Amino acid sequence: MIDYTTINRDGLSKQISDTLREAIVSGTLSPDARLPSETELAERFSVSRPTVREALKRLAAQNLIRTQRGAAGGAFVNKIDWAEAYDQAITTATLLISMHAVSFETVAEARFALERACLPLAVERANAGTLATLRRELARQQSAALTDESFCASDVAFHRALVDAAANPVLSFQLAGAVEAMQPLMNMITYRARDRVEITNFHAALIDALANRNLPQAEAALASLGRYTIALGRSAANRGAKTG
Repeated sequence: MIDYTTINRDGLSKQISDTLREAIVSGTLSPDARLPSETELAERFSVSRPTVREALKRLAAQNLIRTQRGAAGGAFVNKIDWAEAYDQAITTATLLISMHAVSFETVAEARFALERACLPLAVERANAGTLATLRRELARQQSAALTDESFCASDVAFHRALVDAAANPVLSFQLAGAVEAMQPLMNMITYRARDRVEITNFHAALIDALANRNLPQAEAALASLGRYTIALGRSAANRGAKTG
C-alpha cells in the first residue's frame, strides 16, 4: 500500500518521486504495473498535475518507469535488467568521482579491493570463453602498434572480463563503477609512465592463475598489479606537485 499522506509542502515533486520509487523498489508496484494517472496521483497527493508530472519525469530519468501513449497508455514500471543497471552504476560512479575530486590512491585502493573480492569465484568459475576473452585482450596489449587510447580500452575490457568470470551478476553490477569508471581515470593518470610489458606480465599471470584454478597465484598477481599501479599514481602526483 502506498502512503499518499506523508509528504510536506517543500520539494513536492522529489518527495512524490521518492515515495513512488520506494513502492517500486519494495515491490509494492511490480514490473509492468500501471501507475495511477496524473490526475489520480494529483488528487491522492493533494498536489497539482504539473507537480506529479515533474515527479514522473524524475522516475523516468532513473529508468524506473516508461510512458506509453494511446487509450491503453500511461506510466508503467520498468523491469530493469542487469545491463541497464550496470550502465547506470557506471554513470553514477563516474559523476561522483569527477565531481568530488577523489584522489588517485583512494580510487585505486577501492578498485583493487573490490576486484580482489571477485577472484575466488573467478578462479573457480572461469570458463573457456572467459579465458579466450582475456587472452585476446592480452594479445592486443602486446602489440607495439596499439595506441595508448586502445591500450587503455583493452585494459578496461580485460578487467571487465576478469570480474565477469565470477559469473555473478550482483558482483558484476557492484564492480561496474570500479572497472568502467575508476579504471579509465587510473589509466589517464598513469599511461605516460607505465611500462606496457610490466602490465601485460601481470595480466598474463592472472590468466595463468585462472586457467590453473590457482587462487594464491591470482591474488599475488593482482596484488602486484595494485602496488605497481599505486606507485605510478604517486609518482605522477609528485611530478605534478613539482611542476605546479
